[in-house]
Amino acid sequence: MPSLRYGRWETLYASHADQVFAYASRRVGVDDAADVVADTFLVAWRRLGDVPDDALPWLYTAARNVVNNARRAEIRRDALRSRLAAAELCVSHDDPAPAVEARADMLAAMRLLPAPEREALMLVAWEDLEPRRAAAVIGCTPGAFAVRVHRGRRHLKKILASSEVDAEAADLALSERRGERHAGAA
Repeated sequence: MPSLRYGRWETLYASHADQVFAYASRRVGVDDAADVVADTFLVAWRRLGDVPDDALPWLYTAARNVVNNARRAEIRRDALRSRLAAAELCVSHDDPAPAVEARADMLAAMRLLPAPEREALMLVAWEDLEPRRAAAVIGCTPGAFAVRVHRGRRHLKKILASSEVDAEAADLALSERRGERHAGAA
């Protein structure tokens, strides 16, 4: 019967709301404690059949879970705010042509590297793996991986400084990259 259900919940609230409020205020402060109490008793309403006769420990557990969920949500919101702020700093209203050209040159230069050096640089720079983990991906020791990265960087600097990267190679690299993007979307 709905009236018995509501009566039990109402008794639960009247008996324990002040204690749950005190519990919550010691954890989140008085300003946020009312929200914790409201969410705790919402959980109690939804799971009223699970609430034991000695309800206070169960309500404290529910309140603790509400507080922990709120803290995790706040951490996620802060992380999102940081990512959005960083993305706003990266937004540029400048002409994108130089960046596109530089990317095409880089792709063309990367294609000229020996495969082990190219893979090492891509794992560190593009996949953002720390060297120890990247070495595990390749299946070599961290020392051998460090040598590959060092040689790859040295060769990449030479290639970019020389005339080996010409417009035709850059166009080829850019068109292949576009093809990869379109093939991945299909």
